[in-house]
Amino acid sequence: MKKVSIFALHLGYGGIERCIASLANILVEKYDVEILSTYRVLDEPAFTINKKVKIKYLIEEVKPNKEEWKSALKNKKIFSLVKESIKSVYCLLLRRRRTIRAIKRTDADIVISTRDLFHLWVSRHAPKRCKKVAWEHNHHHGNEEYAKKIVKSCKNIDELVLVSDSLRNYYKKAMKKTRYKCHCSYIPNILEEIPKNISPLTETRLISVGRFSREKGFPDLIDTFAMAYEENPNLRLDLVGDGAQKNMIVDKIYEKKLENIITVHGFLKRKEINKLLEKASLYVMTSFTESFGIVLIEAMSYGVPCIAFSSAEGACDLIKDGENGFLIRDRNTVKMKDKIITVMEDFKLRRTLGDNARMMSKNYTKENVKEQWFKLLK
Repeated sequence: MKKVSIFALHLGYGGIERCIASLANILVEKYDVEILSTYRVLDEPAFTINKKVKIKYLIEEVKPNKEEWKSALKNKKIFSLVKESIKSVYCLLLRRRRTIRAIKRTDADIVISTRDLFHLWVSRHAPKRCKKVAWEHNHHHGNEEYAKKIVKSCKNIDELVLVSDSLRNYYKKAMKKTRYKCHCSYIPNILEEIPKNISPLTETRLISVGRFSREKGFPDLIDTFAMAYEENPNLRLDLVGDGAQKNMIVDKIYEKKLENIITVHGFLKRKEINKLLEKASLYVMTSFTESFGIVLIEAMSYGVPCIAFSSAEGACDLIKDGENGFLIRDRNTVKMKDKIITVMEDFKLRRTLGDNARMMSKNYTKENVKEQWFKLLK
């Protein structure tokens, strides 16, 4: 049995970390799988990982302190800033040293990197006998410097796996301009299962799930929902997630006097999110950027139509405007509000969009996606 080593930054909460857990769980069917996580940020991985998968943490004595450093800077606490800066430098040096050492010493037949920096280190330091796979989750968002960095990091990489076909086409063209032998492939993220039950779409509930960080655009969601609520006071909104902007988001909800209308659930386990999706009639995404948007596919699997800003590039690959949801151009909150009202006041439209959404989600089942990975790695 061949061995696969997946290099991860950590196994905490996050979209990439969830994808890593899903990939490990399918690869263990045919391979001896291990995950080498740079940091141990939680006692146990945030997402369920098959017991057959071996997990090794490269750094356990310290944890990343990005948020502490930003807090010290924002509050102008000089002593704390110096202290956190020293700790940050130490973490970064330790990350580089131990990750590169683990890459050099790997006995795996296949190495999968999951971050742009790891792509570069695997490209430079993994043994020549290894098959080297770079799994890129982030979108370049028109940032040519970032895209060039990804291409450069793949100099000695065999396969660059992208999470959308548009990204595959982009990097395929970029690779042609180099002499690199890196092959670009599109493999979507995995929908763990198609639920038996679907939402009846009868409740006036909207839902959004994600990390409470700037790129997810939750403040815009609150503004948009507030306008929609003025026109339809029966609407309710479930927000699921946690992160650096949580306090700011909660404060904004109180400022608009929506604390009894919008429920901030914090981080929830999959089963609890699924229960909310079964009650939801519309999924709303206001992200500035989104590489794939697995949350959209999960909502679609429950027959829930989706609305998103077109700035979330991944949403554009999943939402067929007018068929299974709507895409709103130019981050126009008024137009998004109008679509929310239209969908929530027209049950027939909701059901048509929802049926098409569920059909779309079946393209991303574990059975379909795992065969693409097996073919790539053989």
